[in-house]
Amino acid sequence: MRQTIIDLQASRIRDVANAGLGRSDVLAFWFGESDEVSPEFVRQAAIDSLNAGETFYAHNLGLPSLREAIAAEMQSRHRADIGVERIAVTSGGVNALMLAMQALLNPADHAVVVTPVWPNLTAQPVILGAQLHTVCLQPQQGRWTLPMDALLAAITDRTRLLVINSPNNPTGWTLTREEQQTILAHCRLTGTWILADEVYENLFYLPSANLCAPSFLDIAAPEDRLVVAHSFSKSFLMTGWRLGWLVMPAAMTEHMGKLIEFNTSCASVFVQRAGEAAMRHAGEVVPRVVAQMRACRDRLVAELAPVSGLQLATPDGGMYAFFSISGHADDLLTAKRLVAEAGLGLAPGSAFAPQAQGWLRWCFASKDPDRLGEGACRLRQWLGKL
Repeated sequence: MRQTIIDLQASRIRDVANAGLGRSDVLAFWFGESDEVSPEFVRQAAIDSLNAGETFYAHNLGLPSLREAIAAEMQSRHRADIGVERIAVTSGGVNALMLAMQALLNPADHAVVVTPVWPNLTAQPVILGAQLHTVCLQPQQGRWTLPMDALLAAITDRTRLLVINSPNNPTGWTLTREEQQTILAHCRLTGTWILADEVYENLFYLPSANLCAPSFLDIAAPEDRLVVAHSFSKSFLMTGWRLGWLVMPAAMTEHMGKLIEFNTSCASVFVQRAGEAAMRHAGEVVPRVVAQMRACRDRLVAELAPVSGLQLATPDGGMYAFFSISGHADDLLTAKRLVAEAGLGLAPGSAFAPQAQGWLRWCFASKDPDRLGEGACRLRQWLGKL
């Protein structure tokens, strides 16, 4: 076993969840997924595919019909030159991100990652033998902001890859158009690739002409050193299906197909048929999901706002409330105590960056806002007993 793998930190989110899995009395908000099942038409498309006997291999890059549907959706969102020749279907967003890093990072290359962030994005470069450098968002009255000067100083002509997730998991922070333009211009000068994790782009709650968060695809040229990772998981309620996609320069796509062959060969056909159904109904399902997420966000923020010593800013995007509570600096211990003593399952902030020690992440993606209210009540009661 490689020492790098042995040295990987196990998921602190799983560490907390394992303490409460199987307990019916625990309200679980630790994982990044909705508690609502996938839409019926998505499930039916997979059933129809299996009944039709579609149990064989597909093209490495995905079914042509699905790639065409994804390209049309991306062009609609971003009014950019995104044809099918720039699309690769992947076995989930995790797979999309790892494939992109495998394609771009050599051992000992320098990679910069903006944190706090989902821990896979800092672990993947390390697994590949790259040198990891992080630049941390800065909290101000509960709102996390990008220290642009520090980020630009970290990205030099030795930096092979910048990894940036916006809207951000766990903070809800979202890049502005001006910030994107500054970053893209700087990376053009240094020759740095940008890997943009934009899986939450539809879950955006500020006014937007494109009805989604600002994307690097809105401003980049097709030949720019930019790869964008997406997933069906969040805004289509399809976390368990493991289906995602990459948008990349066209010259890269053929080689990505080879890489997919040596990883997963292809995404399952019946899962891709479910993805096609999701794309056909995107105009129906995504606005409903976004409206539900916004209502859940507003409900949870309102429930937590009166809690004494709690620091929280309303997130601009994503599906998480990220907050700290005065006097509870050991977030892992606090999260485990909440499970054991309050029946409330949250994720510890230190899972996402050492600088997020003392913070907690609450996934507010729920079909029942009252469930969030009950969770907040349990938190208030637990704090009151202390």
